[in-house]
Amino acid sequence: MDLNTITITSFTVRDLRWPTSLDAIGTDPMNLAGENSFGYLQYKTNVPGLIGTGWSFANGQGNDVLCTAIRSLAPRLLNRPLASLTANMGLTQRKLQSGQIRFMSPERGVLQLATCAVLNAIWDLWAKAEKKPLWRLVADFSPEELVRAIDFRYLSDVLTPEQAVEMLRETGKSKAERLQLALENKAVPAYNTSAGWLGHSDDKVRELLGQAVQQGFRHFKLKAGLGLEVDRKRLGLVREAVGDEGVLMVDVNQIWDVDEAIEYMKQLADLKIWFIEEPTSPDDILGHARIRAALKPYGIGVATGEHVNNRVMFKQLLQAHALDAVQLDACRLASINEILAVLLLSAKFGVPVVPHSGGAGMVELCSHISTIDFVAVSGKKSILEYTDHLHEAFEAPAAITPDGMHVTPVAPGYSCDVKESVFGEFECPQGSFWRSAKGLEMLNDPWRGTLGEQTS
Repeated sequence: MDLNTITITSFTVRDLRWPTSLDAIGTDPMNLAGENSFGYLQYKTNVPGLIGTGWSFANGQGNDVLCTAIRSLAPRLLNRPLASLTANMGLTQRKLQSGQIRFMSPERGVLQLATCAVLNAIWDLWAKAEKKPLWRLVADFSPEELVRAIDFRYLSDVLTPEQAVEMLRETGKSKAERLQLALENKAVPAYNTSAGWLGHSDDKVRELLGQAVQQGFRHFKLKAGLGLEVDRKRLGLVREAVGDEGVLMVDVNQIWDVDEAIEYMKQLADLKIWFIEEPTSPDDILGHARIRAALKPYGIGVATGEHVNNRVMFKQLLQAHALDAVQLDACRLASINEILAVLLLSAKFGVPVVPHSGGAGMVELCSHISTIDFVAVSGKKSILEYTDHLHEAFEAPAAITPDGMHVTPVAPGYSCDVKESVFGEFECPQGSFWRSAKGLEMLNDPWRGTLGEQTS
């Protein structure tokens, strides 16, 4: 389809929230009750049936703020031919993040999430127009085309466009072999998080671990940070289920100070943990570097990225040798544009990318991201988180193979589309669940998810 003939004509923004906290999904030391939520944007075009979908992720309260931010940015691309945006996506990102609105929060916070939703919709629209899944659209780019999708401002002291092109040319020499593996669903190994939510009982953890082992999982991540005795017991359940050959990771969602993280994790070293995720503030670059240096003799690595706002912070984390795994989030960064920048930075520093995909729709998006990294950028296999909730809500749901590999997406687009029937129940505040007695109780609790304050 000729992109010059496609024009964006209108948009809608919807507040979609699932009551995932009722099943303890997503529970961790910082999030005692989370409602997986989307600020859900759709761009309509002059071509009947051709719609670009993009969203960013929230946790319940605050999703109305996210929707407002998306509505503030989305009009900028109205009446634009799609070709005028896709010809230089790096420039499109820069323009979208410029002007008066940049003062509110330059490339971070809720406006960064809104930017992601808008650009996601453009990438989704582009891939649908080309009748390709997004990962294949990007994998088919020449090195120069891929680099043109990135805004290199603030990165050129570490990585220039010319250096990136050379990296991609070198990786491209064996791209055809990796492309075939992707087409055979052999590109992205999965690791399991669903067994490890903090709100699950020990019996529930055992049940879910048994199911995960039968599904082919060999990598497992559990929430931790409730005390050494509790953590050792829960982590021991994994060792009991998978033996010494299983790979174990833990996540504490930012609850510790730097010294506390070091001393705590030293006492878990005998459990052979690959990495500790988000041990301290996601903004503390030097703190992560200190933790990593202190834990390296114990064989424990450090990972973060779920709440890292932009490419500059990832650049500094890599420069500081603070990471053993780059856990970029599909919706925290400014869509595929900035994700490609972080993939290239990670490849240059030789650090594997292990995207965060612990919420609704995250696996759908990250399946594209990890496939792009393997096929077109780093050329190296890395694991990707798999959670098993809410895939049925999507038109192109994520899945895993019987041997624990992510199924490579095949539907055109970025796998963003949620089934229309879902909105009747979970669009906020008019969906049937949110008008029910329980839904109203949850919405009217101003301290939802806060220890000692939540009333619903």
